[in-house]
Amino acid sequence: MTRTANPYEQDLDKNPANYAPLTPLSFIERAASVYPEQIAVIHGDARYTWRETYARARRLGSALAGRGIGPGDTVAAMLPNVPPMFEAHFGVPMTGAVLNTLNTRLDADAIAFMLEHGGAKVLLTDREFSPTIEPALAKLGRPIEVIDVDDAVFDGPGKRLGRQTYEDLLAEGDPDWAWAWPADEWQAISLNYTSGTTGNPKGVVYHHRGAYLNGVGNILVWGMPQHAVYLWTLPMFHCNGWCFPWTMAANAGTNVCLRKVEAGEIFRLIKAHRVTHYCGAPIVHQTLINAPEELKKGVDHKVSCLVAGAAPPAAIIEGMEKMGFALTHVYGLTETYGPATVCAKQPDWSALPLEAQVGLNGRQGVRYTVEEGLDVMDPDTMTPVPADGETMGEIMFRGNITMKGYLKNPTATRDAFSGGWFHSGDLAVKQPDGYIKIKDRSKDIIISGGENISSLEVEDRLYRHPAVMAAAVVAMPDAKWGETPCAFIELKAGATATEQEIIDFCRSSMARFKAPRAVVFGELPKTSTGKIQKFVLREKAKSTAAIDS
Repeated sequence: MTRTANPYEQDLDKNPANYAPLTPLSFIERAASVYPEQIAVIHGDARYTWRETYARARRLGSALAGRGIGPGDTVAAMLPNVPPMFEAHFGVPMTGAVLNTLNTRLDADAIAFMLEHGGAKVLLTDREFSPTIEPALAKLGRPIEVIDVDDAVFDGPGKRLGRQTYEDLLAEGDPDWAWAWPADEWQAISLNYTSGTTGNPKGVVYHHRGAYLNGVGNILVWGMPQHAVYLWTLPMFHCNGWCFPWTMAANAGTNVCLRKVEAGEIFRLIKAHRVTHYCGAPIVHQTLINAPEELKKGVDHKVSCLVAGAAPPAAIIEGMEKMGFALTHVYGLTETYGPATVCAKQPDWSALPLEAQVGLNGRQGVRYTVEEGLDVMDPDTMTPVPADGETMGEIMFRGNITMKGYLKNPTATRDAFSGGWFHSGDLAVKQPDGYIKIKDRSKDIIISGGENISSLEVEDRLYRHPAVMAAAVVAMPDAKWGETPCAFIELKAGATATEQEIIDFCRSSMARFKAPRAVVFGELPKTSTGKIQKFVLREKAKSTAAIDS
């Protein structure tokens, strides 16, 4: 048969009438147009409608554009979960620039590195973090415009570092500013730093297409109804809040801001605003489970929650069920825009005993609706492992909610995408029903309270101690944080050191949460070539955790 020209490609071209690049900025424009008086943001006594929130985001974009901010530029934000952080997810990319949300738990050295590597020209910062930002700016060694966010809800210490406040900046902007739709949905929208598998932070770049799709994907996999009331327990700095700033605009829901995770305040807000949804690491859910019963009284409506990471302890799944909270388990990485798998609940699971439900719901599950590929594969042969629940392989992703790549790091990008898949570094099995379950973490990463800690970074610090001959850091199970760093140290001949001395030494130059919580002294197990056998130390760390508990 002679094949003629494809008639479906003749005279049927893309044009402005039938094609527009995907961008989550369209969500806020629609929410403001369709539901202008719907409450979009609640923070303390402040209330902003979608009309007002859209206008504030446009003011921000307009003011930044007036300073020359545009495509290729970076605007950083060192902010808690407050309205300016939400607005920045729209106002910054409206200029064509990239939003770099900074982890507020990091130290000055790490922040300075990120500001320099990302090339931030403007920094939005809350005065609570001035003790970190001030030395970070001093280390930066170049000018950067600082805009202070002076939040009325915050009454703690801190000082202004810039010449202008955020509200002053907005006053410069035009609420009707005509922002430009991105010409290409592949255009970068945000920059997030992750420790990855080394001590050097890597800049993960998201694009408008992925942000749009995962913003919608969160609604689909969670079954979120229109106008959900979402409590910001999850930091917006973490994977852009798992894309939920964009999700909530698509949902035309209500964002309830929260500066600090505290059980009393969380339960108060849930009851006061009838919160329907929230997300968090296992520690957030555990905090609520362990709260005094008096705080829990009065929650008489359904609350849905997402928990992410390795399988949450069975006690958390059981505890949330007993509280009447509907827990859904998701998993992903910074490189996958946050959650990219969900333990999708099957209808017949609810009839099973609670213990059986816990076992099923504790898995990483299946791919997100908007992710095209998920598998457990042998990283050497790039072939899928059998679905036998026993054979381990590496979790791999591919599709539209996988990062563009690592900023200014082509080698790491190439390695991450080797074989046409994104290599997560997490080891798992595939069970007979196709659901995946993590069995082990990649060797260098410790996930504590939802934050990644590079063991190599901690080891680098330990090796600087004058008494340390050799050091290795592995994850130690922790009932509160999920995992914490446990350091194994071999001292130099004749040298002495105490556990507290080592811990204090680490804390003196890195974020407190990265420092070891336990230190074990002794000769380190090594292979014949001198390589430290971390798998042996992981087992010892479990014993150490059991003794400490």
